[in-house]
Amino acid sequence: MTAVTTADREFLPGLQTATADASSRTLVQKLSRCASVSVITTVISLSTLTIATAGLGVAAWAANVLAVSIATVPSYSLNRRWTWGLTGPSDFRRQVVPFWVLAFAGLLLSTLAVELTQVSGLEAAMPSPLLATGAVLAAHLSGFAMLWVVQFIVLDRVLFADESV
Repeated sequence: MTAVTTADREFLPGLQTATADASSRTLVQKLSRCASVSVITTVISLSTLTIATAGLGVAAWAANVLAVSIATVPSYSLNRRWTWGLTGPSDFRRQVVPFWVLAFAGLLLSTLAVELTQVSGLEAAMPSPLLATGAVLAAHLSGFAMLWVVQFIVLDRVLFADESV
């Protein structure tokens, strides 16, 4: 973990300074790490979605459920340990269940968007299978993009909040 420098404190007043406790990361560190985790898990979910829909012919909504289920496992672990610096056992009721609820709220939004691309005929109207898959992937991303800021706040202030403060 890197410490906040004097220059950082001058330009970013109000941020916590790093301490020996790994859970006291600055807001900027948490945002950048959480965004990095999102990039990683987005690659996982989009790869799964692409393989399932374009490669295996799975219905878009079912492939989306599979993609989110697979990507949520590393998302939880990376966010909890790397972004918020929490070690030790997870609190199933206070952390794991709410995290999966948030993930599946994103799943619901993205599945609705993915299904809408099929029902509306947008996917079928694409001139190539590549563009049709692109429309499904864009729909998938839109659901999670709408939820990302809310999820970050809930993770930071509730699920992975520093209880010593």
